[in-house]
Amino acid sequence: VRTISLILGEGGSGGALAIGVGDRLLMLENAVYSVCSPEACASILFRDPAQRAVAAKYLRLTAEDLYRLGVADEIVREPEGGAHFDPEGMMEILKERITHHLGELLKLDRDELPHRRMEKYAAIGEVIED
Repeated sequence: VRTISLILGEGGSGGALAIGVGDRLLMLENAVYSVCSPEACASILFRDPAQRAVAAKYLRLTAEDLYRLGVADEIVREPEGGAHFDPEGMMEILKERITHHLGELLKLDRDELPHRRMEKYAAIGEVIED
């Protein structure tokens, strides 16, 4: 089955794991996506949830970060001021982008999809130290 996951706002925790295995992952430009919140990460790593800003930097949870890392396949631009200021405009943009990606996926042999997914996710995971 062809799968397109879409992060509209905040994708986190177990849900982040569940939606992360699709053929395509699209994120709105102001969305964040991580299996762990910055507060939880700071509590675990630094034993201090107040260190959430430091943890957020290292989590790399923004759409730009995740696109650069190859986790997100596309950053979907939002209407001026954010999606919440123009929901109808946002829906038109999403309709076009989802239709585009679904069109590409429908061209692929369905037996090829699991192999492409495995290749995509096997390529993710390079450790970058600052």
